[in-house]
Amino acid sequence: MSHGWGYAEHNGPEKWCDNFPIANGPRQSPIDIQTSGSSYDESLKALKLQYDPSTSLDILNNGHSFQVTFADNDDSSTLTEGPISGKYRLKQFHFHWGASDDKGSEHTVDGKCYPAELHLVHWNTEYPSFGEAASKPDGLAVVGVFLEGKQTSFTNFDPTILLPESLDYWTYLGSLTTPPLLESVTWIVCKQSISVSSEQMKKFRSLLFTAEDEEACCMVNNYRPPQPLKGREVRASFK
Repeated sequence: MSHGWGYAEHNGPEKWCDNFPIANGPRQSPIDIQTSGSSYDESLKALKLQYDPSTSLDILNNGHSFQVTFADNDDSSTLTEGPISGKYRLKQFHFHWGASDDKGSEHTVDGKCYPAELHLVHWNTEYPSFGEAASKPDGLAVVGVFLEGKQTSFTNFDPTILLPESLDYWTYLGSLTTPPLLESVTWIVCKQSISVSSEQMKKFRSLLFTAEDEEACCMVNNYRPPQPLKGREVRASFK
């Protein structure tokens, strides 16, 4: 599948600023979360996630990741509370991963990389559509979950199964991590990781960036490196 941007040397994250100047903006994502630099905020509420598996529509390879899309025409699958106000509907979730287990997550914690990272993308129902919300400073909320290699499995695409037992989180104001890199995301990054087996990671890495009529190129290292914090505050819901 051909795109104007990707993760190769000629069109990867280092080149995105050529077509998307906001790549050097003040609230870009991901970041390296420095635990010593994050501050506990007792006003942060617990996350409330209500997901209806029947709203999942399809699984697709979009040329950058594999994505599960959800019906978002009502409030069946939502995120509320946490660092946000109002109600945010689940639009889709997708993954980022590396060619090996020592890299792959977009966010890092004190410099530590995880093999993969799950992003659950929600939009603010204060706005009439996902597209309009994506252009607003408070339009999107993304829950990020690290995947770590252990012999445990998830067997279907009910998003609730993909959440860690503890929903303690860090939060900061950031952006989409893929073009157009809009600075409209309230990031909620879970402290606790979930488990993924080596066999499951092999399945991720067997997917292709390319279409059927193109030379095969395995889908690996589809992550953006951490971006400068530029003075932003990182808050924690836990001590």
